[in-house]
Amino acid sequence: MKYYIIAGEASGDLHASNLMKELKKVDSHAQFRFWGGDKMQAQGGELVVHYRHTNFMGFFEVVANIFTIIGLLKTCQRDLLIYAPDVLILIDYPGFNLRMAHFASKHRIRVFYYISPQIWAWKQSRVYQIKKWVTRMFVILPFEKDFYARFGVDVEFAGHPMHDALADLARVDQNTIREQMYLDERPVIALLPGSRKQEVKKMLGLMISITTEYPQYQFVVAGTSALPEILYDKIIGKMPVKLIFGQTYSLLQIAEAALVTSGTATLETALFKVPQVVCYKANLISYQIARRLVKVNYISLVNLIMNKPVVKELLQNDFNRPALIVELNKIVYDKKIRHAMLDHYQELEKMLGGPGTSARVAAMMHETLLKSGK
Repeated sequence: MKYYIIAGEASGDLHASNLMKELKKVDSHAQFRFWGGDKMQAQGGELVVHYRHTNFMGFFEVVANIFTIIGLLKTCQRDLLIYAPDVLILIDYPGFNLRMAHFASKHRIRVFYYISPQIWAWKQSRVYQIKKWVTRMFVILPFEKDFYARFGVDVEFAGHPMHDALADLARVDQNTIREQMYLDERPVIALLPGSRKQEVKKMLGLMISITTEYPQYQFVVAGTSALPEILYDKIIGKMPVKLIFGQTYSLLQIAEAALVTSGTATLETALFKVPQVVCYKANLISYQIARRLVKVNYISLVNLIMNKPVVKELLQNDFNRPALIVELNKIVYDKKIRHAMLDHYQELEKMLGGPGTSARVAAMMHETLLKSGK
C-alpha cells in the first residue's frame, strides 16, 4: 500500500520512523512518501520536505511566517493528490495536519492520526473536526482515551512509542560514552534546550549562565542536527560547556540531572530516570495568548500524565537564574527529592505501557486498510 506521512518536528520524525519500520513488517509492499526528517528517510521512501523548514512555534512566530506556511500547505495538498496514497498518516503537528486532514477527507483519502494534538489542553473544539475528518485516531497518553470518549469519539490507546525508541537503543558502557564525548570524570548535567530555533534562542543562554556555580560538574548541551551549529556557538561563546549533536539518548544515559525545555524531552528524560527541572519561556504575545486558552494545570508531559507536580516547572518569568540554581540544587544535592522523583518515574513508566506500541499501531492501521479495501 501507499502511505503518505506528515511529521513536523523531531519527535514526530522519531515516532513516525518506528511506525514505518513496523508497517514494512506487516505490509511487504509498503511505499512511503513523507514530510519529516532524517530518521524517517533512513526507513526508505521519498522525503518531500524536511521538518527543519516547517517547524514554527507560538502565535507570533506563526503569524510572522504565515505566507511560508500557506505555501507549504498548497505544496503538500498538490503533492498528496499526485501521489494518491491509500492513507494519509498524520503525526501530531496540529496547525498544519488538521488542515491536511480536512483537505484529504474532502478528496476521499483516508486519514489516520497518530499522536493526538493536545486538544485537551486548548482548542477542545477541534475534537469535532477530528471526529468529522479523521478515519481513525491513535493516542499515546492514557488519559486521552477518556477525553475523547466524553465527545463520543472512539480512539485507540496502544501505549507510548517512546518505549520503542528506548528499547531499540544500543546500550553502551558509560565510560565509553564519556570517551566518545571527550568528557572528564566529573558528573554530568545535561542541558536540553529544545529542537526549535526559537526555543534554543530563548532557553540556552539562561541555562548555561548557571554553569559557573557548579565547577564540580560538567555541563553538556544536546544539540539537534536540524539546527546550524553556529546558532549554538553564538549563545555558548566561551562558557565552560560541551556541545554534542545527535547523541541525546547517550547523554541521558550518563547524566546526573538535567535542565529540560518543556516538550517530549521531559518524558524522555523521565524514562531514562534522570531527575530534571522543566523550563519554558515563550514569546510574550504567544505566552499571554496561551495562558488565556490553555486548560491544564501543568505544561510538562510528566506532570500531565501523573496529574501531580512530579517535576518542577519554571515557566516564563519564573524561569530565571536564581530559581534555576535553587531547583537544580534540590535535584542534585537533596537525596530525598531525587529518590521521590525517581519513584514517580517508575510509576509513570508503568502507566505508559511496555515496548511494542509502534508494532501494535502498525498492525491496527494495516488491518483497518485491509478491511476497508484499497
